[in-house]
Formats: sequence, C-alpha cells, structure tokens
Amino acid sequence: MHVPDGFINAPVSAVAGVAAAGAVALSLRGARNELGEKAAPLAGLVAAFVFAVQMLNFPVAAGTSGHLLGGALAAILVGPWTGVLCIAVVLLMQGVLFADGGLTALGVNIIVMGVVTVVVAHFLFRGLRAVLPRTRGGVTAATFVAALVSVPASAAAFTLLYAIGGTTDVPIGKVLTAMLGVHVLIGIGEAAITALTVGAVLAVRPDLVHGARGLTAPLKLRVDGELVDAAPADTEAPAAAGSPRKVWIGGVVTALVLAGVVSFYASASPDGLEKVAADQGIDAKAEEYEHATADSPLADYGVQGIDSARLSGGLAGVIGVALTLAAGTGAFRAVRRRRAADSGARV
Repeated sequence: MHVPDGFINAPVSAVAGVAAAGAVALSLRGARNELGEKAAPLAGLVAAFVFAVQMLNFPVAAGTSGHLLGGALAAILVGPWTGVLCIAVVLLMQGVLFADGGLTALGVNIIVMGVVTVVVAHFLFRGLRAVLPRTRGGVTAATFVAALVSVPASAAAFTLLYAIGGTTDVPIGKVLTAMLGVHVLIGIGEAAITALTVGAVLAVRPDLVHGARGLTAPLKLRVDGELVDAAPADTEAPAAAGSPRKVWIGGVVTALVLAGVVSFYASASPDGLEKVAADQGIDAKAEEYEHATADSPLADYGVQGIDSARLSGGLAGVIGVALTLAAGTGAFRAVRRRRAADSGARV
C-alpha cells in the first residue's frame, strides 16, 4: 500500500509529513522504555524482516496481490513505539533507495502504513490478551486478529486522507468500498504471516516478544489464609531454548533468503492500492510526477547493469535487507544509548 506522489495533494501531504515527524519524535522518546539489552538488536532485525517480506506479494484476488504492512508484527514483537520506528525506517529506505512510495508522500505512508497499523494492532492485541487465556495460543490468536484488522484500518486511513486531499474527483464511497474489500483479503495474509512469525519466536524465546510479557499467570498459594504469588518455577526454561544471538542470526538468514531468493516468485499483479487506483481513477494525475529517486541504481528492486532478472532482483533484495538492518540497528542502538545516558544523569 505504498502511496506514490500524486495521489494526495501537496498541502495534505505536507500536513501528513508534519504529523509523521511528530509521531516519529514521540516514538523516539517512548522507545527508550522498550529498547532494553535484548530488544535493541531484535528491533533492527524486525525492520529488516519487514523489508524482506514486503517484497513477497501474494495473490488475493483476480489480478490483485497484497504484501505485509508489518505494523502489527513490529508492535507485538518490540513494542508500539519501537514498532512505529521500524516501519518508518523501512519506508524511508524503500522511498530513497528503491523508488517505492513517493517522497512527498513519505509522511502519508508513515501515517497510513506505520502509525495506524501499529496503534490499531497494539490496542486490539492488548484488549484481546486481557480476555484470552494467558498462553502461547492466546497470544497467537490475539496476534492474528490484531494483524487482520490493522490492514483494513490502514485502508480506511488512506481513504480519509484521500477524501481530504485527493487529486482526482472520485466518489469517496466507491473508494472506501473498494479499499476495504480488497484489504480485508490482504489482511488475512497479513494475519497469517504475523501469527506464524510471532509464534515461531514464542516457540524458542518468548521472553523476546514484547507482547508476550506475563505470558503465564503466577501460581497462587494460600499462606495463613491469604492468596500470594508463588515464585515461578523454572522461569529461565523458555530462554534456554535459544540464545538471542541464535535468534538474531536465524532471523537475518531468513530475511536474506526471502528477499534474495523467494522474492523472485512473488506475484507480479498490482497490489491492493494500485488496483483500486487504476480501477477508480485515483492515479489519473500520478503520471505527472516522476519519482525523485527513479534513477537510483536500486530503483524498482533491481540492480542496474545486471541483465538477469533473477540475479538483479535477488541482489537488490539482499542489499536492501543489509542496509535496512544496518540503519535500523544503528538507530535503535543510539536510542538505547540515549536511554542509558538519561538513566545515568538521573542517578
């Protein structure tokens, strides 16, 4: 759902850019409380993994495909503040290096694909966790529903922005119906990918999943007529299944394989927004805008000068994962150092 230049007019895009900058600034402050010793390297991995999986468009209807948005995944794995930053890093790398998503629409994309998906998924996930069993199955079920709902919520947010600042005259009711219809289907794919990924991390290191904190309810003992929490037995057992380093290496290898190899087999059909835009005429003025980085050596997820589509696309995917991992890890380590400096100043 990368919004290109020309769908939303300049004033609304500018306001969205200011709002996105504010959201990122707030997230930088909020992420200080989320980025502990274990979470900081995982956050960089999450950004790289989202980049990789977004290259894997899957078919959802005749002539239409979808891809992961990633907000729900990031929010549940590393927390909502850090989740917004993860998606912002991915969108920045895609826009600047791969000409994917307009640069004047970067704020729109951060709001629609990052902030909305993270906020909706986070609060829905928390609400479901409050009523579902405090087990891995309960976390996975809450993850599935939160991820599914986050996608049509993002589609509705785009429609709202289009209603305010769309560059073409298309009935909003038709746009909303079309956007919600296709993105509910995409949401099912998002939910499956997100639940499988969170479930995989839960199976080896549940302590690394931000949304799984307090996974099991403490055992109650009656002492002198009062119920008290018993000391948890074998609380380190889940962590023993795999070290953070092994999880990180496994995640990086998976992201590289997905972006470098599996992406070649992704659906070539237009994604949900592209399909709706073409069908409804939303993209009528988009051709007037040339992407500012259209001449990038990695534009359109291919390496210029390499004739083989398989090699060109695979190498571009590997480069993208590596650069996103480096940028994300560097940014999150800087936030963590700022947290440590603030803590030292207060002592």
